[in-house]
Amino acid sequence: MFVRIGNTPRDYAWGSTTAIAGLLGTTPSGAPEAELWLGAHPGSPARILDSTQTDGAADLAHWTQTAGKLPYLLKVLAAASPLSLQAHPSSAQARAGFERENAEGLAPDSPERNYKDPFHKPEMIFALSDPFDALCGFREPAESRTALERLAGGDPAVSAFAATLEGEPADVLRGATEWLLGGAPEVGDVVNAVVAAAQDAEGVDADTVRMLAAAFPGDPGIVLALLLNRVALRPGDALYLPAGNIHAYLRGLGIELMAASDNVLRGGLTPKRIDVPELVSILDFTPFAVTPMVRERPAPGVEEFVPDVRDFRLIRIEVGGDVPAASVDIPGTAIVLCTAGEVEVEGATEALRLKRGEAAVVTADERRLSVVGGAGTLFVATPNR
Repeated sequence: MFVRIGNTPRDYAWGSTTAIAGLLGTTPSGAPEAELWLGAHPGSPARILDSTQTDGAADLAHWTQTAGKLPYLLKVLAAASPLSLQAHPSSAQARAGFERENAEGLAPDSPERNYKDPFHKPEMIFALSDPFDALCGFREPAESRTALERLAGGDPAVSAFAATLEGEPADVLRGATEWLLGGAPEVGDVVNAVVAAAQDAEGVDADTVRMLAAAFPGDPGIVLALLLNRVALRPGDALYLPAGNIHAYLRGLGIELMAASDNVLRGGLTPKRIDVPELVSILDFTPFAVTPMVRERPAPGVEEFVPDVRDFRLIRIEVGGDVPAASVDIPGTAIVLCTAGEVEVEGATEALRLKRGEAAVVTADERRLSVVGGAGTLFVATPNR
């Protein structure tokens, strides 16, 4: 079965006023349009455009109560300014935290809650803009020390903090994170000195500081960001963010795919609550060099991005010209989004024509998705094999 779906972009303040509309060919609302959710998450379930197909269910949250849980959430994301620093728990951490907070009697909507559900939330982002800028994971402490000294090494507060970035990397990074988020008055001195020095400095680190200081003045996350990798994705690059990875999207347009969870622990660049001990307990402090995901090309016109979790995989299909058709297996319920052109899509029992900006759910009984006509680009989200 093919079921057409749609939704209204969420108007978070950091969203772009033009990017999602420009991609999908819709009319801009005039307000920020940050995320278009295409999934069954109750926070913003996709609307079903013809409820006669779904026994009257008006959205995917209600329909999937009977049709089967959707393990992923597909989004179009457009950031005009930085998002918060954040990380997500593993399955074991989420389950333990959710049960602990239930036992403590915290209401489901309590602001003291870290765990809204017992599920993990790995995610990936596929870049559409050039560039898509992000912070992702910890870099080697020696690189951060060099960056701090280059920016503001003459300031005694900055020099004292930079000197702590010596030793076993994970221990050093854990200690630095706890200190920066711990509220000590000296943290403000470091933040102010780094921000002042970055105003006339050149380079990526200075750019990061200026960008974050403009959006979140005085926030300790400005300096915490200098402990992280700055990543510039090009169109077609995808970045995977597993459990424990601290990250923040800075600016850009992309397709985001994640497990269907609402568990977020924040680490700065936000007015929202930060539970420092809990955040530190789930973070992976191992430094690493960021590389885009490996793309698999199983057939002409098909690219697949396959993470190490069962919740989701992302497929990009482009047909037209030398590639008149393409097919992929769907191991479960899929969501398809057309971002360019117009294409004819067939399954085992039905077919549907999709044009730019249109989306649909494809039920698992279709088994295979074949783009058999037209010219255009489709993004397909499915459970992983």
